[in-house]
This record gives sequence, structure tokens and C-alpha cells, in this order.
Amino acid sequence: MRHTEFWNRMRHQLGASYAESFARDFVIAELGGRTVHEALAAGIDTKDVWRAVCTALQLPPTAR
Repeated sequence: MRHTEFWNRMRHQLGASYAESFARDFVIAELGGRTVHEALAAGIDTKDVWRAVCTALQLPPTAR
């Protein structure tokens, strides 16, 4: 998954301003205790980050 698609999905699910806030502030255990921004900067695949976001937010299977 490209970064563009990842961020489009984030904005679609959370709204533009909350997506950025969530990505910057919310620590996800599944990402090794990192935020979305930290995980992406560490080189974790965007698909894996997206799956972790879906789990953390308990998004329905259709959003995954």
C-alpha cells in the first residue's frame, strides 16, 4: 500500500484533522508502542500500520 492510499484511508475513516492528530498522538501497542508517524518513520510497512490502526479503532472488516 502506498503512503497516499494509507493517508486517504486514514482521512476517510477519521476525518482530515483527527487523522493527523491520531497519527501523531495515539500509541499503538501492535506497532511496538509507536504512533503511526513513528511506525512509518521506522520503516514499518504501511499495510501493517493500517492493519494495526484498524484493530486499534475496531473498524469493521469492510474498512480493512
